[in-house]
Amino acid sequence: AIIFAVPAGMLIWLSANVTINDISLAKYFIDWVDPFAFIIGLNGVIILAYVIAIPANEIVIPTILMLTVMVKGIANAGAGTGVMFELESEKATAEILLHGGWTLLTGINLMLFSLLHNPCSTTIYTIYKETGSIKWTAIATFLPIIMGLTLCFFVTQIYRMML
Repeated sequence: AIIFAVPAGMLIWLSANVTINDISLAKYFIDWVDPFAFIIGLNGVIILAYVIAIPANEIVIPTILMLTVMVKGIANAGAGTGVMFELESEKATAEILLHGGWTLLTGINLMLFSLLHNPCSTTIYTIYKETGSIKWTAIATFLPIIMGLTLCFFVTQIYRMML
């Protein structure tokens, strides 16, 4: 797991701290993927958090909080640019998520997507080692992602039709 965690830490720090025209690489990616994420009831921050968290899925929520604070410029929250954190109270977490534009739909779809998303890099590596097959490793990796995105899409469409 450590083999995959070190590059993840570097990726998190670089995406938050490397800038082009005073805009972080994370912000560029988030803005680029936001229109697609909106269609499935999520946002660019969540998509980037899942990409960054491939080495360890348990860092998804702290990464979402870190990216939301960074992208939205929330003062007096977090532990610095590119540093993950967890808050002591649910109220503080809710305030950050609401400031990040979260809705009931965002929360529901995050929960659904978290049930059906890609395995962590250690699991992907183990699948490859046990099957010896790139095909089955790819299926085991991408099928849950496709299922999660599809489910989020349909839930979003039904939710928006009901409003």
